Amino acid sequence: MASAISELADFPVQTNITVQWGEMDAANHVNNVVYLRWFEHARVVYLDRLNYPVVLEQEGLPGVILAKQDCKYLFPVHYPDTITMGIKVTEIGEDRFVMHCKMYSQEHQRLVAIANATIVTYDYVKQSKAPVPESLRQGIQAIEQQV
Repeated sequence: MASAISELADFPVQTNITVQWGEMDAANHVNNVVYLRWFEHARVVYLDRLNYPVVLEQEGLPGVILAKQDCKYLFPVHYPDTITMGIKVTEIGEDRFVMHCKMYSQEHQRLVAIANATIVTYDYVKQSKAPVPESLRQGIQAIEQQV
């Protein structure tokens, strides 16, 4: 069996989530929508690492907005467990970037989900897409070179 260390080795940003009892549903496993919240948390951790605003404009920079996401569920998660998530940027375009995340169960020692998201840089004042700022592009490139 792979370990979280080997499974997430090429992910420069990692974070842990402690599974909560209340995240389980009537089927006695973590509800599918919770995985999307975990993925959101991983995206915010990545942006925090960049010291980049998540929503609101700051010093003339555009914010970011989720344009698309998907999640492939591989294995059910139950309480108690700890999920280790690795997240990375796999593509940067003119006005967007794509993030890829793997979720790994410490209890079961295996991947439990794989998710992807397209994040658009967005001018909340003009209510329109905005180019990815060079500072954000360089910050992402610096993080991605850490692996």
